[in-house]
Amino acid sequence: MILTKFGHACVRVQDGDRGLVIDPGTFSEAEIALSGATAVLVSHEHGDHIDVKALKAARASNPALTVHTHAALAAELGEGAVAVAAGETFTAAGFTVKAVGGEHAEIVDGLPGCPNLGFLVDGLYHPGDSFFVPSEEVDTLLVPASGPWVKIGEAITFVRGVRPARAFPIHDVHLSEIGLEYFDAWLEEETDYARIPAGASVDL
Repeated sequence: MILTKFGHACVRVQDGDRGLVIDPGTFSEAEIALSGATAVLVSHEHGDHIDVKALKAARASNPALTVHTHAALAAELGEGAVAVAAGETFTAAGFTVKAVGGEHAEIVDGLPGCPNLGFLVDGLYHPGDSFFVPSEEVDTLLVPASGPWVKIGEAITFVRGVRPARAFPIHDVHLSEIGLEYFDAWLEEETDYARIPAGASVDL
C-alpha cells in the first residue's frame, strides 16, 4: 500500500489499481490526486478539505467514482455521494474503512460547530480537523500540524493518545519553513516521525 501526499490535508492510498483519496481540498493538488481514483473520503465541508469543482470534474470523467462523507455534505453533493456516520465500517475502493469521531475541533466559542469524520483505512488514520483518539490500533497516523484549532501541545497529546507505530504530518500549508521545522522537532521526540513532501510517496 502506497501513501502519497498531495499537499495540506490531501493524501491518496494506492494498492494496485485501487486508488482512495482523502480530503482533496483547494489547498492541495486535488485534480492530480483524483485522477484515476476509485473512491474519495471527505471529512467535512471546509474548502481546504474538499474542492467541489475538482470533485465534480473527476466524477464527470468517471461516473463510478464514489464520495463518502457525513450525511449533510453527502446530501449537498448529490449523485455519487454516500452518507456515512461515525462508528460505521464500509468499503471504499476495495479498502476497509471505519468512520470515527464526529465533530470538528473547536476554534473558539463552539465554532465552527460542524460535523467531521476521521477515517481509519487498513491501519492508517486520517482525523480530518480533529484530535479524536480512536479505540482501534493505529499503525500510521496523519497528524494535523497547523490551523486555527491546532497547537503543538495538543498535537503531541494526540500522538501520545493514539500511540501509532509511525506518524506523518498533514494540514500544514499555513506554516513557514521555520514553522515546519519547529513542529517536526517536537514530534520527532514522540514517535517514528517523518515529513512527506507534497507529491512524494511512502510505502506502508
